Amino acid sequence: MKPIIELRNVWKTYKMGGTPVHALQGIDLSVRPGEFLAIQGPSGSGKSTAMNLVGCLDVPTKGDIYLDGNNISKLTESDLAQIRGKKIGFIFQKFNLIETLTALENVTLPMTFQGVPEQERLKRAEKLLSQFGLGDRMDHKPNQLSGGQQQRVAIARSLAIDPPVILADEPTGNLDSKTGREVMEFLRELNKHYGKTIVLVTHDDVLAHVADRIEFLKDGKITKTKTLRGAK
Repeated sequence: MKPIIELRNVWKTYKMGGTPVHALQGIDLSVRPGEFLAIQGPSGSGKSTAMNLVGCLDVPTKGDIYLDGNNISKLTESDLAQIRGKKIGFIFQKFNLIETLTALENVTLPMTFQGVPEQERLKRAEKLLSQFGLGDRMDHKPNQLSGGQQQRVAIARSLAIDPPVILADEPTGNLDSKTGREVMEFLRELNKHYGKTIVLVTHDDVLAHVADRIEFLKDGKITKTKTLRGAK
């Protein structure tokens, strides 16, 4: 089975006061379709940089990144935006909901950018929010929702365009432990029952062990791989 995500000798270098800082140093990584992968490492290990590259939010300084067979390493920002709009759903630690929009409007927004007709947008958003137990919260704005409810809206939004890949960056970081477990159960269900490829970025060893495989990152390098569950 061909990887849906593949990184080949990927480097990301920043200039800090004229001094080069290597956030990633020659990363090689592949993710199978339908796999649940965790990238685990401490703060400063390069895991968020790796997620930004996989998520088409940035391009590598050196090396190649393939998403669904397409080399995205040297694309323009507008081309990257088109690809991530169709292929990738994002779940962030800080939810990143738009405060002036209702839950329903937040979920329909990605579909608006993709030109989905209004009636279809509304139908799909209402269905997603209902699936996540938010059928009676659709008209509420983020400040009227609990942290767990906001993260569920964010998960629904990530699924709005039915992307094959979900990237979750510390998705439970702002939640209490019970709500955090619920969010991880949602992610596992998306992977197990809906076939979504999940890439989870976390520093938390317990969360990482929900995945099929863990790649350990330290100082911009993969130092260890741990397989927890076999190929699907």
